[in-house]
Amino acid sequence: MQIKVLSQKMEEDTIASWPIRLTVGGIVLMIAVGLLYAIWSLSPDYAELKWTLAASMHESGVSHPVTAVLMNFRGYDTLLEMGVLLLAVMGTWSLTPIKAAPETHPPGLVQDGLLRLLIPLITLVAGYVLWAGAYAPGGAFQAGALLTAAGILLLLSDWQLPASLLPWLLRLLLVSGVAVFIGAALSMLWLNTYLLAYPPQWAGSIILLIELCATVSISAILVALFLGGRPDEPGSTI
Repeated sequence: MQIKVLSQKMEEDTIASWPIRLTVGGIVLMIAVGLLYAIWSLSPDYAELKWTLAASMHESGVSHPVTAVLMNFRGYDTLLEMGVLLLAVMGTWSLTPIKAAPETHPPGLVQDGLLRLLIPLITLVAGYVLWAGAYAPGGAFQAGALLTAAGILLLLSDWQLPASLLPWLLRLLLVSGVAVFIGAALSMLWLNTYLLAYPPQWAGSIILLIELCATVSISAILVALFLGGRPDEPGSTI
């Protein structure tokens, strides 16, 4: 009897949700059509952009064209991407706090030994990927993903931050990437240039500083999303 009632309720909920599904589907379809139109209407002369980029590489502060575009010539895009990640965490935290963690057990000898090997190795590789982004494929997002893997391994091994550090330290890590990015943009106005228009002699150092803070921030954001809720409630762990 209960199964029949639940089945009937699910059918009613499905029927009631059709207007919402159709509305969301229509919006997604319009966005897809708009993107296809934008791609189709691209000028055939877009190939000349690579020559424009090549002529400006000496002003970028790096030698890899992708990093030059993402962190200098089109820095607005990367800043907005960081903002989207931060908004995702804010939205997740606004929904629910993390409930009290279930009983866990300390890692065994094999797991503990593996962690002691992998965490320093992952951190070292992340540092190399971050540094290599100036002249080869790499950068903050790739390094941040590696540090995220290390953070998740620590979480799955019952590693916890001291409760006194959690509220302010986690928030500091989350906003550090966007804050430093915006600070670099505004400092350019003080130097009588444009937002995110770095002086060529300082561009490399500024980009490295932004990417370093972005790496830490991206990893903290992704780990926070893995937790699935606000972690600074009594009884929660990280």
